[in-house]
Amino acid sequence: MRCTDSQVRKLMEEMTKSGRKGYAAMKAGMDRKTARKYLREGQLPSESCVPRTWRTRDDPFETDWPALEARLKDAPELEAKVLFEDLMERHPGRYQPGQLRTLQRRIRRWRAQQGPDKRVFLAQAHRPGEAMQTDFTHGTELGVTIAGAPFPHLLCHPVLPYSNWEWVTVCRSESMAALRGGVQAAIFRLGRSPEFHQTDNSSAATHDLGDRKRAFNRDYESLVEHLGMKPRKTGVGEKEQNGDVEALNGALKRRVRQRLLLRGNADFESVEVYERWLQDIVDRANLTRNDRVREELNAMRPVAVSRLPEYSEIRVRVNSRGTISVRRNIYSVPSRLRDEEVRARIYDDRIEVWYAGELQLSTERLKGEGRHRVDYRHVIWSLVRHPGGFARYRYRDDLFPSSIFRDAFDALQSDRPGRPADIEYLRILHLSASTFESTVEAACNRLLAEGHVPLADRVKALVAPVQAEVPEMPPMAVDLATYDVLLAEPTIACEEVS
Repeated sequence: MRCTDSQVRKLMEEMTKSGRKGYAAMKAGMDRKTARKYLREGQLPSESCVPRTWRTRDDPFETDWPALEARLKDAPELEAKVLFEDLMERHPGRYQPGQLRTLQRRIRRWRAQQGPDKRVFLAQAHRPGEAMQTDFTHGTELGVTIAGAPFPHLLCHPVLPYSNWEWVTVCRSESMAALRGGVQAAIFRLGRSPEFHQTDNSSAATHDLGDRKRAFNRDYESLVEHLGMKPRKTGVGEKEQNGDVEALNGALKRRVRQRLLLRGNADFESVEVYERWLQDIVDRANLTRNDRVREELNAMRPVAVSRLPEYSEIRVRVNSRGTISVRRNIYSVPSRLRDEEVRARIYDDRIEVWYAGELQLSTERLKGEGRHRVDYRHVIWSLVRHPGGFARYRYRDDLFPSSIFRDAFDALQSDRPGRPADIEYLRILHLSASTFESTVEAACNRLLAEGHVPLADRVKALVAPVQAEVPEMPPMAVDLATYDVLLAEPTIACEEVS
């Protein structure tokens, strides 16, 4: 077995201490003759090692390598796996699957020695106050829960590249509303704005022009202009141009994970509490960057504008089905608004419906397109009048507020299939809309657990409040003499004092 550098260093050390060759060899864990060799040469094993210039086994690709090299010169992007599969097809039995790694190593060496030039990334020198970079990063992987429920979310992360000053806001999607909220939060936190705002080519800030070209959205341009900045974006597919914020995304999440471990749990009362906790972490990190932040602030312009609303607003008419379409998703509204024009305010996390200057509805915003959210409270009165429409209602799945209601409907279908089950279930939904959903859900769950079919009358009997009995009390007998005593007592007290 070949000796290591650490063994030879130990040998030299012990030889210096004791001067006894045999003792030093024993302490270093090597034979006396080996120790004599290293003491004579005065070199470490790594220093005396001669690089091997010969092969220890035959090259299995020697015959076909000239043809492979020619193909690589014509098309350097060819992968070793594709070339190997082609060789096995053209020369059956000559090559074995285990030889793929050998070819991959040989092609990697060829590319490093004779292949085409590769692109290198050029480190940039940032100027104070020049730009703010903003990016979205996934926060769901942090395992945060809100009131015990999983919380899928993103983090909007603006950064000043020169000082690495950063801010963070919680959002649900990579939308213009989220970008507006995150950028404004950072700018008004600083009180100053840089010359440029830089983002990637996300749909929140840009739209597709075709031929791998993208242009800024009008909403994004208005936001940046309002805050006194100029828009700037990375090239398509060039995310390394946002390298500073990309690097700080990972650093932020590592810091958050450590703080979660110190905290002992990842559950928060509300999204607002979670966001304040995150911003406290960022505040502490920013304290270590004070010197460079001062340089940035001195180079930036003060913000002299008011904050834009963190929503976009559209006018939309409620159709005959009692629904509106917002960003290609369907939402139900109170049926009294049918055929009326309403204003829909689109936030990052919710949709608000306003009519005549008053809020009519606030509901969670749906992600993506082609989805729907119908609240049974908005349509139940029509369904009770026309129960036949329930069986083939387009949004029928939305009329099961929880799995308990679905189980109740399935039990009704098993007991009395068809229209009778539909009518019973609609009566339960009507009861839920008229009273409390949680109470009706608990009643259905109890009946199912006891093996009973949750008929509407049975559920109603459990939900109906207990009527309090008013006790009968005899009429009070008024004794007027008591009042005479009360009136006389102050007079007696006055006489005693005088």
